[in-house]
Amino acid sequence: MAKESLKAREVKRARLIAKYATKRAELKKIISGDNYEAKDAAIVALQKLPPNSNPIRLHNRCQLTGRPKGYMRQFGISRINFREMALAGLIPGVKKASW
Repeated sequence: MAKESLKAREVKRARLIAKYATKRAELKKIISGDNYEAKDAAIVALQKLPPNSNPIRLHNRCQLTGRPKGYMRQFGISRINFREMALAGLIPGVKKASW
């Protein structure tokens, strides 16, 4: 189990990303344009945004345990929990492979 503070930090980052998403997109659009005066101002404004508002900082974590590694995107859980739940029959349509 991950510490609760780490889980809370990821939730806080997700909120910041959602809050600044439109502003960040507008600044990126200005930066990719041709107006150099506006481009310089947009670069400075983009740098002044909180670092945690950048989507790159967000890390996928297991919804059950908070484990950061071995995350399966399709199910939103770690590989360990996926295996336990699949063997217990809690995930519909998943069965153990045998050939």
